[in-house]
Amino acid sequence: MQQNTELQLSIEHLFRHESGKMLSVLVKLFGLPQVEVAEDIVQETLLAALETWKLRGMPEQPRAWLYRTAKNKTIDFLRRERNFRSNIAPNLAGEATRNSPPEQWLDAFFLETEIEDAQLRMMFACCHPAIPAESQLVLMLRTLCGLSVRELAVAFLLPEETIAKRLYRAKEKIRQENLSLEVPSGAELSPRLDAVLQAVYLLFNEGYKSASEASVIRRDLCEEALRLGDLLCRHPAGDLPKTHALQALMCFHTSRFDARLDAAGDIILLEKQDRSRWNRALITLGYEHLNRSAVGGEICEYHIEAAIASYHASAPKFEETNWKSIFYCYDLLQKINPSPFVALNRAIALGYASGARAGIEALLQIRELDAHPVYHVALGDFYAQNEEPDLAKPS
Repeated sequence: MQQNTELQLSIEHLFRHESGKMLSVLVKLFGLPQVEVAEDIVQETLLAALETWKLRGMPEQPRAWLYRTAKNKTIDFLRRERNFRSNIAPNLAGEATRNSPPEQWLDAFFLETEIEDAQLRMMFACCHPAIPAESQLVLMLRTLCGLSVRELAVAFLLPEETIAKRLYRAKEKIRQENLSLEVPSGAELSPRLDAVLQAVYLLFNEGYKSASEASVIRRDLCEEALRLGDLLCRHPAGDLPKTHALQALMCFHTSRFDARLDAAGDIILLEKQDRSRWNRALITLGYEHLNRSAVGGEICEYHIEAAIASYHASAPKFEETNWKSIFYCYDLLQKINPSPFVALNRAIALGYASGARAGIEALLQIRELDAHPVYHVALGDFYAQNEEPDLAKPS
């Protein structure tokens, strides 16, 4: 039983990492309006792997097995499809499709450089301005990152039916407008890049504070977000300060993963974590990206959140954390993008920087989180520190 469970987890981990890559390659081949054809081939490939590997075990090179199977299923589709040339992406050389069998030229689509290019194009295509803004993130996170409708519903605090409708509207718009894969340039780049970065950010958050009932941390999602962020940082279209700021933020948070859970799989609070288990290589990488994000005068939310994470990463002990700087960052973030949760973190930082009474007074000004347990835990903690045990007790 345990062996089957481990196999299932290994398969799910691999599928999460590879399904978006396969889909991107196939969409590059068939064209964006044929995204459902590509989705069907990916789904058939994953089902074939699941059935075969449960009987025979995982092959030595499971990733290569998936891509070989996807290629074979694509060949089968092209042979069945009489008018397949009209379904091929325009950038494919016409002579190759007319004079060569597909098994001879399809390999070029599955080269690592082509896979990365296809994924990058797919990221920007999902955020095309013709697609409704509320559908862009849903489409990207569903098709490229493999989040389920349920996971998306939790991430966006929306009913599953609403998420399903957004996906449908996005695909209808792609068909109606006959949209193509492209990485925009000039004035078109910035708004699409913002949407892409937000999708990567949401993907990381879903992994870091998972909505899954099986795990409070989804490392596979966080690793995928880091990989996509790295792709963006290395491409001229994404090599911008805000991209590096987001990558820095994700590196700092990921560095704490090994210290975040106890043996039972429960969350260990920041002040109780064994900091010797933090990944110093990722922290160093985080600082490299943070330095690259400092070019120019732009300051966005990712810059501020990365700065906050960097102060935690640099503190040898929880008691030595630079809470005054963290409070300043949350104060700035509240001005840029006010929300009850930013106000909560600002109040907590103030309490650690200026004393429990200051934290209590700031928390009492927040009305929107009265039903949220974290709010009452923070308030109770400060009451206890301020030697007001009666008020610290849950009411």
